[in-house]
Amino acid sequence: MTDILLLWDTPLLFEKLFIEYNLKCQRTSSSAICTPFLPPCKCVLIPTGFANPMYTKILEGIEKNKRVFEKFVKKGGILVVFGPMVNEYYYEWLPMRLKYIQKHGSNLIQKVVEHDAQSLVPDISVPVESDGYFSETDSNVLFNNNDGKPIMVASEFGEGMVIATTIHEFPSSNFLSWVVNRAKMTKI
Repeated sequence: MTDILLLWDTPLLFEKLFIEYNLKCQRTSSSAICTPFLPPCKCVLIPTGFANPMYTKILEGIEKNKRVFEKFVKKGGILVVFGPMVNEYYYEWLPMRLKYIQKHGSNLIQKVVEHDAQSLVPDISVPVESDGYFSETDSNVLFNNNDGKPIMVASEFGEGMVIATTIHEFPSSNFLSWVVNRAKMTKI
């Protein structure tokens, strides 16, 4: 059983975080999506920089699997996506409208609505780093940056959810526990 499937093609510090939080994580390349070799999981996590070829080569595999991600989420999985780390990016493979603009900064974030996913950031009274903002979205905005621009959104689809953020911080243990407890074990 795998709690979190980490889409990336090289080792990351994220993996140590999952061990520290006592979560079962498996890292895999996006080329393995929809193969019989991947175990079911509750969450698919795509780290910061997924669209930047300086960091990884997983983008093509992600963009080719829109229907797979939709099916995963509809059946109860949670997809967590961080910033792409390129100047501008449309998330055409997500089942929602989302456009990203890169703009690094430190922000005192503002809650827009109350949502359990906001546990990503343990203390919003302390500035957090973000690598950009969302200039277009049809999702529920959870956090805005200092300029009032969305930096965390969530959309429910079927029994699952997509959470997208530009917050450039490790997720808290409370957030990851919430994700694993809320999501259903689903094959990707």
